[in-house]
Amino acid sequence: MRHAISVFFTKQYPRILIIALITVFCLFPATSQQNQGFPGGTARGNTEMNRDVRNLTIPNIDISVTQPQTGNQIAFSLQLLLMLTVLTLAPSILILMTTFLRFSIVLDFIKRALSLQQVPPTAVLNGIAFFMTIFIMWPVFNRIYTDAYRPLSDGQITIQEAYVQAETPLKTFMLGQIKGDWRGLAMFMSMAKLDRPNNPNDVPMYALIPAYILHELTVAFKIGIILYIPFIVIDMVVASVLMSMGMMMLPPVQISMPFKLILFVLVDGWHLLTQQLFNSVTL
Repeated sequence: MRHAISVFFTKQYPRILIIALITVFCLFPATSQQNQGFPGGTARGNTEMNRDVRNLTIPNIDISVTQPQTGNQIAFSLQLLLMLTVLTLAPSILILMTTFLRFSIVLDFIKRALSLQQVPPTAVLNGIAFFMTIFIMWPVFNRIYTDAYRPLSDGQITIQEAYVQAETPLKTFMLGQIKGDWRGLAMFMSMAKLDRPNNPNDVPMYALIPAYILHELTVAFKIGIILYIPFIVIDMVVASVLMSMGMMMLPPVQISMPFKLILFVLVDGWHLLTQQLFNSVTL
């Protein structure tokens, strides 16, 4: 019996000790340190909030829809709707109705002709094409602003008149680009069963825009083929030299790329390419 009791106390000793310690701390709490004072050099804490501190104020935002009371409110609503529509269609207008399509394709061709994979990045090439497009299309945009947007914002013309005024410069520009190659425009006019136009104003935009897009694709591919020819010659020469030396396992592109880059830099390729792209646009 004594042996069993000793074994029991031996196994339960840690638990008994923990329970005793908890009981002591609960029944006899530690003496408060409020009257003991702080050590030298320390500051007393303050739990009171400063009365100068004010609550954070958040403005109340309220959106309400009301009926227009005057003509100015109606005009403002229409202008806002028109602005949102133009912003929504702005990427398509910029890409398909300007020279951006031609420039971006040609710059991508020159990147592939130089056998470059990551440099320059596509975003950089698109940025170059974008600012070149703004440079070339600036007279057209300025005319649209002067003849359409400014009179509309001043209330001198209606939205229909502003649309006609904004359509005319773009139509003139696109017709000037496809001048001499009327196959695309004639195809779309025939598919729409439209009569032959007597003047440029009779050409509808829904037939002119796809014809202009096809023309820009054709011109861009022609320029890209011309750019590819000298670099293809370099690739063929390097491949022939490697085969004659018995280095058939060595990729020719790895050897020809430095020579193509040297040639492109020596002829001042970026300036020459930019100038030729500018000359290819009929102003």
